Amino acid sequence: MRIDDFEAFMAVVEHGSLTAAAHRLNRSLQSISRSLATLEESVGVELVQRTTRRSTPSEAGAAFFHRIKPAIDEINDARRQAANQRSEPSGILRVSAPVLFGPDFVIPVIAEYMRTYPQVEVDLQLSDGFVDLGAEGLDLAIRIGNLPDSSLRARRLGALRRVVFGAPCYFECHGQPTHPFELSKHNCIIRTTDQRPGEWMFQIEGKPRPVKVAGSFRTNLMASIYAAAVHGLGLGYSPLWQIRHLVDDGRLDLVLTDFEPVPVPIHAVWPEGRSSSAKVRVFLDMLASRLELKNL
Repeated sequence: MRIDDFEAFMAVVEHGSLTAAAHRLNRSLQSISRSLATLEESVGVELVQRTTRRSTPSEAGAAFFHRIKPAIDEINDARRQAANQRSEPSGILRVSAPVLFGPDFVIPVIAEYMRTYPQVEVDLQLSDGFVDLGAEGLDLAIRIGNLPDSSLRARRLGALRRVVFGAPCYFECHGQPTHPFELSKHNCIIRTTDQRPGEWMFQIEGKPRPVKVAGSFRTNLMASIYAAAVHGLGLGYSPLWQIRHLVDDGRLDLVLTDFEPVPVPIHAVWPEGRSSSAKVRVFLDMLASRLELKNL
């Protein structure tokens, strides 16, 4: 039995004839007749008494109709809800993003998304680790860096520049380096939690090259590096987006921009099949279009 067979039987009972049921369901009369016969054969009893003018439910058919109608209505409601969710975002969207990147770049998109689709709720988890989307029940994650091979689907959203910077007061005292190899003569602020502390990447003569740097001030947090650089303690190295406001305010200047390494990619990743949901698909499109407008 198929749900179409149940729907044919219900339409015959509700509209009083096979012809009316066929018109209501936009099916042929032969199709309605076959569905009814299949259903009666399956349950082993006559469900509809047919005459040339009218079809009426038998006693067993009337009881059967009242038992199945709520279930079929519930199934059809579920179908419609699923179809609506595909075309119109609804439900809870669960997103993960890096700790510093999320507030500055993801939350503004979330705010626009929720204003546009007020029936959607958003659960944002901030983490710098590559979280397990399945284990955490996430619909989508924003990841910075090259992606490992996995079963996740991915969409590139943009890329992040990595830059060297210092305060105007530092350059007044020590001058500006014009080549990465000149950094050996400068006080460079080292992040102690880096995978390779004291090693900065550059693009030199068309190839990626690590350059060893050193300095008298070391710290574990990027916020400390920015504060130290602003106060003239040395040169820093980080993604541009994290210090753009300090550059725009004139508190930091960029150097060695001709030697910047290849930008670090930003991707949205999601489990296979999850993008068929409207809440994910629409958010992905909005995120991609908004981040493309920014020179990160």
